[in-house]
Amino acid sequence: MSRRVAAATDEASRRTLGIALLSFTTIVWGLVPLVLKQVEMPTLAFASYRLWIGVALYAVIFIASGRRPTWRALTASALGGVFFAGDIALTFTAFRLTSVANATIIGALAPVFITLGAVRWFGERLDRRDAIVIGSSFVGVALVAIGSQGSPTWSPVGDAAAALSVLTWTAYWLFSKRARDTVDAIDYMANVMLVSAIVVTAASLVTGTSLRPPEASDWAWIVLIAIVPGLMGHLSVAWSHRFVEAWLGSLLLQSQPVVGTIAAWVVLDERITPLTALGGAIVVTATAFIVVRAAGREAVYPEPETLPPAG
Repeated sequence: MSRRVAAATDEASRRTLGIALLSFTTIVWGLVPLVLKQVEMPTLAFASYRLWIGVALYAVIFIASGRRPTWRALTASALGGVFFAGDIALTFTAFRLTSVANATIIGALAPVFITLGAVRWFGERLDRRDAIVIGSSFVGVALVAIGSQGSPTWSPVGDAAAALSVLTWTAYWLFSKRARDTVDAIDYMANVMLVSAIVVTAASLVTGTSLRPPEASDWAWIVLIAIVPGLMGHLSVAWSHRFVEAWLGSLLLQSQPVVGTIAAWVVLDERITPLTALGGAIVVTATAFIVVRAAGREAVYPEPETLPPAG
């Protein structure tokens, strides 16, 4: 086997692993709203403790692996931490205030903006069939939204927070894909977690949010979210940025509304109408089609262009 063929095979294997990790993350992130529905403490306080536990987890990883923090990695990752802090605060607020279906479906609009950004800044290309399937997946999301309108837990403030989180997540995703060209996944997420913890804690203090220690039951939820969707989920996404196209990765994560809506029906008794079920089936089918098509064609990873300055 030639060196070129071996390199291509290795790249394809990493891409396949990246797709698998993103699928895992889709499931665990889709279950997060159910956890947040069980928590009584203020949202910003919950987010602060969750992020500082994340910082501690990465500190353990650094010590165990002999890594050392560097100023270069921190400066390259800092803006991602700011975007991540905004997304955590807004998303947690949406999950707490409005229905699981509404919060996750509004958040699923992010791939529209991520795809546009990826085409503009990373040189990624979509053909007509990709565009049609992506469009059909959003039709499915719309059907889920329409079918979930009868939820008694709807909140306009929660929906507004979910809409704003679309912008922060898009910014975080695109910035992270660029940053991962120069920063290792673990180094990147460790610095993102540190900056995010500082930003959210500062926001808690400025807004007068109580940071008193959580109750025992809340501690269990905080640790669970910090380890599974937090450490494992975000590290999986950060690692995949170098090997999976931005539009494909975002589309995989778009299935979160389906996971969240079904889980909310089972655990929280949020009803699922036939229209919601139809929309969910369309989303899952469209996502599967994209994954199969993408896995069967050669992946090309052009050098990313520089993102425009924030603000």
